[in-house]
Amino acid sequence: MVLADWGIFGILLAAYTGVTAWLFYHQAFGSEQSFHSDLRVYILVMQGLYHECVYPYPLFFKLGAFFHLFMGPETAMVTALVILNSGAVAVMKYYLQKNLIGREGALPCGKEGGFLPGGEGGLRALITFLTFALFFVSMLFPVTGIQLPGIAHRYKGVFTPNPYHNATYMAARPFAIAAFFQFGELLGEYEKGFSWKKGLLFGLSLLLATLAKPSFTIVLVGAAGLIMLWRLFRSRFANFRPTLYLGLMFIPTFADLLYQFFGVFGPDESGESGMGFGFLKVWSLHCGNIPLALLLALAFPLTVFVFHHRQIRRDTVYRFSLQILLMGTAMAMLLYEKGERMQDFNFSWGYMHGLFFAFTGAVIVLVKSTVRREKPLPLLAGEWLVLLWHLGCGLLYFKNSLAGFLYY
Repeated sequence: MVLADWGIFGILLAAYTGVTAWLFYHQAFGSEQSFHSDLRVYILVMQGLYHECVYPYPLFFKLGAFFHLFMGPETAMVTALVILNSGAVAVMKYYLQKNLIGREGALPCGKEGGFLPGGEGGLRALITFLTFALFFVSMLFPVTGIQLPGIAHRYKGVFTPNPYHNATYMAARPFAIAAFFQFGELLGEYEKGFSWKKGLLFGLSLLLATLAKPSFTIVLVGAAGLIMLWRLFRSRFANFRPTLYLGLMFIPTFADLLYQFFGVFGPDESGESGMGFGFLKVWSLHCGNIPLALLLALAFPLTVFVFHHRQIRRDTVYRFSLQILLMGTAMAMLLYEKGERMQDFNFSWGYMHGLFFAFTGAVIVLVKSTVRREKPLPLLAGEWLVLLWHLGCGLLYFKNSLAGFLYY
């Protein structure tokens, strides 16, 4: 059963890899007007030919430089991106199965039955489907192209969990997924007994995510810091030692973030530097109806939260996904880069990571509730339909990307 499941997943992953490789190839070689992305700039950065902006997160560029030893620069960077992007899918498949099949999962290991046909086999098939679905879901938008009040674009100002036009976002995602699930697991157990093996593995995953792009890291670090401090004060410092041990796992990432801060937030030609604080100062430049934009981006996670909010106390991974979303949203609303980069809205990348993991956490909760029949069937069906709505829009959005349409 397990071998057959991974065999089918491997075939689907090969197809996904081929399709995304075709997209990345055209982003690297195609017309700037029809396949707009950051990949062409990153190819120049990898060759040391681009000096207009600093990119102090070298993982993706170094991997591309390695492949550049054997092939042209464009092909090398496409190869590096394909490996990292498809690797993220495999990592997601692994962690979804770990969270949904097992002692605390939707269906305990070895148990046949449950709501799904085929017992564990049916659940594994559903997990495979959801793994790929998570990499295609997007914001909701009218397929007719009719503009909504204050919403001028499908993507711009609304945003998506899967921005295929940004290579560094995708390059960081396999490590971000691993760090997210690893820290979610640690939150449920570190106060009872700290596992150095799990802690060090988390620290390594977070560092690699930071070396690829720090957008997810600053969101996770912000959320994790508040959680750990709250628990420390709530316990009246009774959990000081395990909190200290867990905090040590962040030191390599803190050091790298400090280095990146001086590289990215240094003075520009205008003489301005650092981060600014202002409520919706940048987001409002891209969107005239932010409440509606939030609803379009988060319809499925919000629906699941309304009907399953009690799961927050029982499921640390789900709770952490919401904390990541809240931190990413708060940073996007309140922080911005001063100077010429302000309009780039680079804090939106952390918000998009929050979207991705909000969908992930909501999917886990919905699968558990469906298999265990914890809610009435019509209610569960409605939640699945909202997810499929996001998926349908995402597939259309991805199809338009393959056709060369502008991403926004």
